[in-house]
Order: sequence, then C-alpha cells, then structure tokens
Amino acid sequence: MIEEQQLQRILEAALLASHEPLSAARLAGLFTEDEGVDAAAIGRALEALRAQCGGRGVELTEVASGYRYQVAGDVHPWVARLSAERPPRYSRALLETLSLIAYRQPITRGEIEQIRGVVVSSNIIRTLEEREWVRVVGHRDVAGRPALYGTTRQFLDYFNLKALEDLPPLAEIRDLEELAPQFEFEPSAAARNETPATATAAIQPPATDTDSEEQIA
Repeated sequence: MIEEQQLQRILEAALLASHEPLSAARLAGLFTEDEGVDAAAIGRALEALRAQCGGRGVELTEVASGYRYQVAGDVHPWVARLSAERPPRYSRALLETLSLIAYRQPITRGEIEQIRGVVVSSNIIRTLEEREWVRVVGHRDVAGRPALYGTTRQFLDYFNLKALEDLPPLAEIRDLEELAPQFEFEPSAAARNETPATATAAIQPPATDTDSEEQIA
C-alpha cells in the first residue's frame, strides 16, 4: 500500500516529468493492483497538490487532456523573459476566424465568410490546422459538401479549458484580446475599424476583396 504523502510525491514527479497533460486514468496506470491506488485516491491526491500551489509561482491545472503544472498567470510576464524567442503574432482576422469556429462549430468556411463579411484566407485556415487548434469534423450535406470545422483537444489545452462549455459567454467578451491574452496581437488598419465578428448577429455577403491577413512571423 502506498501512503497518501508518497502518492502525492509520485503524482507530482510524474506531472513535472511529462511533456503533456496526464489524465487521471494515465496517472492511475502508474500503479499496480497490489499498491492499492484507486481513482478516488488519485483524485484526493490531485486536489491536495492543487491546494499546495496556493500562493506559489506554479499551479496545477486541469485541461481537456488531463492535469499539468504551469506557470501561474500573475507571474507569467516575468518568466516569459527567459525565452529569447518572441511569441508568434496573429492577425485579428485569424483570431476572429478561430473564435467563430470555437463558438459556432461545426461551421463551414463559407459560413465564416458570411458572418465576417470577407473571404477567409487559406493561410488562416492552414495556420489554425498547423497549430492543431482546428480540424475538419465532417462535411455539410449540401451541394459541394463543404468541410465542417471544429476545435481540437489541443485548442482546449492551450486556452486552459476542460471543455467547450468553459468558454466565456460571448456577452462577457468585449474584445478578442480578452479571449487570448497570451497572443501578441497585430490588428490591421481595416480590422481596427471592424466590430468583432463573434458579437455580430447580422449576416452580410462576403466582400469581393480577399482577406489576406495571416500569421506574422
């Protein structure tokens, strides 16, 4: 039998050693039957570890893929200075497209274009797929069978969400930066005059010019 204190130490070490979140089931798989560690014991140990992080520079967070230790949000700006690389910059068009997929999925590219009022650049869709934030989840049963896009587990993990239900209500989002504060935000001149698409109820026909905004290196 493994004592509670030792169980906490084992789970803490496993989570720190892992390069990805670990689910409770994967953590339970670390133990043999004769060690007497069940799901309830795992849950209690994780809650104890979470409580121990109070006031520290790290926190134990549950996301869609499982549990992970991460830098606490209030000290992240200082820790980020350790990295010589600047975070990627994303256009407002990309964030609007991602928000529409997240909140209205499954959704086609044409439906995104109707809501935003501009043609969605292929670079935007490609960037979102390369980041593994969105994927094709099916096809609309209409002429041409356009692809339906939805978000992924990696999207939930990146934004510290356990499920889509944890997304903040649209009424609480006054600007897209609030949805993704860790992004370096690079709005275009045209975007600065746009109303966020997620807050727009009217459906407008796509503009004739192509939305060419994409990820900025």
